[in-house]
Amino acid sequence: MDTVPMDTAAYVYPWDVVGDPAAADQIAGLGLSHVTLAAVYHAVRALTPRHPGHRLVVAEHTAAYYPLSTERWEQSALYPPPAAWTGGTDSFGAAVGALRAAGVGVHAWVVVNHVDLPGNAEFAVTNAYGDRYPWTLCPARDAVQEYAVGLAGDIVELPGITGVELEAFGWFGFEHLSAHDKTSGVRLTGAEQYLFSLCFCDGCDGAYRAGGIDPAQLRTRVRGVLDPVFAGADRPAQPDDEVAAIDALLGAELATAVKGMRDMVAERYRAAVVDTIRFARPELAVLAHASPQAHRYAAFTGMDATRAGLFDGLVVNCWQGTGALTATVAASDVPVLASLLAVDGMGGRPDTLAEQGVAALAAGAAGLRIYHAGLAGDAGLEHIRELTATVAKGADQ
Repeated sequence: MDTVPMDTAAYVYPWDVVGDPAAADQIAGLGLSHVTLAAVYHAVRALTPRHPGHRLVVAEHTAAYYPLSTERWEQSALYPPPAAWTGGTDSFGAAVGALRAAGVGVHAWVVVNHVDLPGNAEFAVTNAYGDRYPWTLCPARDAVQEYAVGLAGDIVELPGITGVELEAFGWFGFEHLSAHDKTSGVRLTGAEQYLFSLCFCDGCDGAYRAGGIDPAQLRTRVRGVLDPVFAGADRPAQPDDEVAAIDALLGAELATAVKGMRDMVAERYRAAVVDTIRFARPELAVLAHASPQAHRYAAFTGMDATRAGLFDGLVVNCWQGTGALTATVAASDVPVLASLLAVDGMGGRPDTLAEQGVAALAAGAAGLRIYHAGLAGDAGLEHIRELTATVAKGADQ
């Protein structure tokens, strides 16, 4: 199949390719411009429906899928350990080699602040009750910035890649797809989840004070809002718009100050990482997973799209429609790409994937990202082929 004449890629794990002699050619036949291959990734249980050697991979914790530089990490409090479950030290490099031999380009996929490691809690987001979220790293901590910059230093040394995608790159919080989550006994609104995700670690306390915020008073305010919710009291009505609801719960002046502090921390943090990549490998495309709702704290991290010039592009979640895409395109001066879901077991609608791609392009998407060529069943792969053929046909008209 001819390569799609635009930026259309699918996500892949190294273990989808390594040990499967047919995988690289099969991916090459999807008609993609390249793949986005996991280089640093969090814990996951991943189905491998076509692999000749296994049907399930259990990644037990955040890991690097390439050999770590001993010199870079030997004095670091935080570092990404190797992935023992891959049976080698460089599954990323092996997958890159196989893919490139099949004519498929590769971008490195790096999950930055969603990190689950033993001993991670010291650097994790800490909520207003003092509970730590050990699947997170707080970007206000110096050690966390050193970790993220270290990842950037690693990535620029990886041969065979032409770009980098940064996921969960900034604030991460309460929302987490972890094994056996038991957190739905009390349904928090989006605004309440935001409050429950505000961090009160030592680094954040200092950043609050620098921004003119008393962290103790903010903590008291947050707990004063959330305590009745956890106690089962009737909630006052909240605006449908989450930003307006946050303003109502915290007070507009305090909410604005908190947002300003978090924006400042995240922008400084992101700049340190991206500058490291640019300095060493200016030819690499650097993209970030983003939400146009700047208060968001999940894998598609909230950021002000009007200040996204640090990146070569933003990838937004269009799994349930193009609302986030439209908002980001309207605000951003950089290309915006639409992430589409090709896995029906995760709530995707792969049978309409081609229609979704056409709709995203019509709404202003500069390219497409398809989740996920390794997890999708054979029917999902066929729908990816249908999508790329439809896009290619449209580009020729």
